[in-house]
Amino acid sequence: MPGSPKTLAEAIIAAYSKNDAAPGAICQVNVDFAFANDITGPPAAEEFRKMGGAKVFDPKRCAIVLDHFTPNKDIASAGLSKAAREFALAQGMRFWEVGRVGVEHAFLPEQGLALPGEIIIGADSHTCTYGALGALATGVGQTDLAAVWALGETWLRVPETIKAVFNGQPSKWIGGKDMIISLIGRIGVEGARYKSIEFHGEAISALPMDDRFTMANMVIEAGGKCGLFPPDAKTLEYADSRKARGFTPIYPDDGAQYAGAVELDASFIEPTVALPHLPGNAKPAKECADIEINQVFIGSCTNGRLRDIGLAAEALRGKHVHDRVRLMVIPASYEVYNEALERGWIRIFTEAGASVCTPTCGPCMGGHLGILAEGERCVSTSNRNFVGRMGHPKSEIILSGPLVAAASAITGRVTDPREVFE
Repeated sequence: MPGSPKTLAEAIIAAYSKNDAAPGAICQVNVDFAFANDITGPPAAEEFRKMGGAKVFDPKRCAIVLDHFTPNKDIASAGLSKAAREFALAQGMRFWEVGRVGVEHAFLPEQGLALPGEIIIGADSHTCTYGALGALATGVGQTDLAAVWALGETWLRVPETIKAVFNGQPSKWIGGKDMIISLIGRIGVEGARYKSIEFHGEAISALPMDDRFTMANMVIEAGGKCGLFPPDAKTLEYADSRKARGFTPIYPDDGAQYAGAVELDASFIEPTVALPHLPGNAKPAKECADIEINQVFIGSCTNGRLRDIGLAAEALRGKHVHDRVRLMVIPASYEVYNEALERGWIRIFTEAGASVCTPTCGPCMGGHLGILAEGERCVSTSNRNFVGRMGHPKSEIILSGPLVAAASAITGRVTDPREVFE
């Protein structure tokens, strides 16, 4: 009903639409920012041309980020990058590539292009990451993105909202990754299908922004349409320091009606992993100590930010990667990379026996720089552990946060960081 208390998802859509933003309603909304990457950009550009598009609705609010198969690993990926590059440059839209780019969902917030209260559309499923800023951000297909580029608007079905409350205070060993895997383990990989997850509680308030991005990033792994953190002082400080345009934060109303609620006590959450082959297959790392591994990957749009890289570096200081293990570290942007360089973290990694690569999605979705062979097993700070996600269909991925990943790289098996670092 118009004027009734609204959840954050409902409130944002209501601010952008003339339609009633009741759950289940179809609303036409304006879009603040719309983007693609090197995989989704070329087909979106082709659809844009097919529908008669001449110029994107606003070049400053449209972008292509070359991050998935870059630096180009083969002729096919080079062709994709070329097509995306030519379209972006012809349109005068925002565009970044090798040497100046980052993994899109870490890079775009750094550039101040995702802001509180906005509606953001991306041709990538993990666009929900920007919900950490209190933005309604969601992934779409290439045809829908092409229409947004042409018109500056789209339609949304107003999602029902699950209220996720994290009480208590997490220990120093616990980060956003442990918390979101625990939540997905509780509700299941379809538990929030086409719903918004709205995060509340004292444990959420205590989280740094980097951990909030991690949690919002993985809402899609529970089937969520978006994951929203109501803006607080940390949010506004981050956004104000980076903003590329003005913004107006939006908040949920007291008395809003939620489709469901789930409560977790963060003080009882342990270092947690997701075993193959689902992000909801949650289990305490200490119960998986007999699982040997061949590779560790620290990076991605989930855990390649400065706090993630820093936690892993300090954990590895003066230690060595197990002889049987390959460790790949990929900072999610050059801002992160350069800061890690200044703080001496890159040298810590290389002296420990790790490889450190230029910002790219790389091995996360089986692109390059860390493909798994048959029978190999990887502990990864990325977001998905589906069959064949990182290489051979008979390989396995175990999802974790950076501390579990660093500890596992040292021991050669899935390891609770308290076993190594306490």
